[in-house]
Amino acid sequence: MKKQIFNPYLPSWEYIPDGEPHVFGDRVYVYGSHDIAHGWVFCIGDYVCYSAPVDDLTSWHYEGVIYPRTADPLNNKGNMCLYAPDVTQGPDGRYYLYYALDKVSCVSVAVCDTPAGKYEFYGYVKHQDGTKLGERAGDEPQFDPGVITEGDKTYLYTGFCARGDKSRSGARVCILDKDMLTIIEEPQTIVPSCEYSLNSPNENFKGFADHEYFEAASIRKANGKYYFIYSSIVMHELCYATSDSPLGPFTYGGVIVSNCDLHIDSYKPADMPTAYGANNHGSIEKIGDDWYIFYHRQTNGNWYSRQGCAEKIKILEDGSIPQVEITSCGLNGGPLVSKGVYPAHIACHLFTDKPSMYVGTPNQPRVTTDGRDGDEVPSYVAEITKNTTIGFKYFDMKNVKQIKIKTRGYANGYFEVKTKWDGEVYGKIPVEFTNFWTENTAEVNIPDGISALYFTFKGDGNCSLLEFELL
Repeated sequence: MKKQIFNPYLPSWEYIPDGEPHVFGDRVYVYGSHDIAHGWVFCIGDYVCYSAPVDDLTSWHYEGVIYPRTADPLNNKGNMCLYAPDVTQGPDGRYYLYYALDKVSCVSVAVCDTPAGKYEFYGYVKHQDGTKLGERAGDEPQFDPGVITEGDKTYLYTGFCARGDKSRSGARVCILDKDMLTIIEEPQTIVPSCEYSLNSPNENFKGFADHEYFEAASIRKANGKYYFIYSSIVMHELCYATSDSPLGPFTYGGVIVSNCDLHIDSYKPADMPTAYGANNHGSIEKIGDDWYIFYHRQTNGNWYSRQGCAEKIKILEDGSIPQVEITSCGLNGGPLVSKGVYPAHIACHLFTDKPSMYVGTPNQPRVTTDGRDGDEVPSYVAEITKNTTIGFKYFDMKNVKQIKIKTRGYANGYFEVKTKWDGEVYGKIPVEFTNFWTENTAEVNIPDGISALYFTFKGDGNCSLLEFELL
């Protein structure tokens, strides 16, 4: 069997959300914030980095801690969290990491000679009079910076805009001098918040209605156009807007991905969520000949244990990006093979007969782990009750005649095996009460071809699924 890669693409015990992928040289580096297993707050860990060769996205290497949260002079006691960062290569060839702490309104900068070495604190983004951006009268609070450098200029995008807050106009951009800190062109709003989309004198802002800016500013350039990637006011989706200039005007383009697969109507009704989503953050990047969207999902039944995922996308000739489905095979370059053992935590679909697009309701099925943060123990799907459906996409089904599953818990019934969430049942795998991981096998008759795989539990009680094997 060839080496394969799944979603999430990092180990099941790693939680790196807010992924900003960047190709530097012959490797792609993913920078993000750092959640923990069973987290109680966002972004509590130090910044770490993973990288992979551009020609082998199955081989991710842990680069280690690149910047501890105590390195910032404002946080030497470590009481604040490091929110989502971004990295750009400056005109001097060095790499600059932009970030925001969770209790102050400014943008901090660290610098390193290599993409994933030890970053050292460098300074704060500031106005020409030396006042920190975010602290001068009229400044809007700073949050989740995104950056792109062209020549001697760096364009810095920031913003967080909650519903009902009229003090924040939307995503804003300013230009930094070649010192990577000093503002040489003052901030201006490029994408509106929900409070200013329909009642703005800027007619272009009206096109963002229902998909206004919430957070997660990110910027990329593709085929001569600038793509502003952001999380909309509904949180679970990453949208994009395009412009011929990094300063705008930007025109709303659409949704690239939703971490609950809303809007997708190829295999279900468009308004049906098939995963428990929440906030989202990520960006696009060209790796080799292909473009990808990096995003994150929620685990452990809460908002604070998020894991990075990725999907291949297409940028069409007209510059548009069609929305992509969330899958289990993301960076794999194609469907998964239909022989072997697969971990249940790579499920891309998880729902019951009571649909919900947001995580956090008690007793929802969830990906979780028995370990604490840093414990290298496998994750699994827990809280499986009657009519829970667990879905995986996609497999190249060839002569699959048996499926073995490993479950535990107090449940009595069976799992239906299907290739569509509401489709024909190709087999039933019985389960019964057990305190330990126990294997059960059933004969199946799955048609050959590329398809999804769904398990729907029918019965009483509550159980967990650790893995399944296609035979």
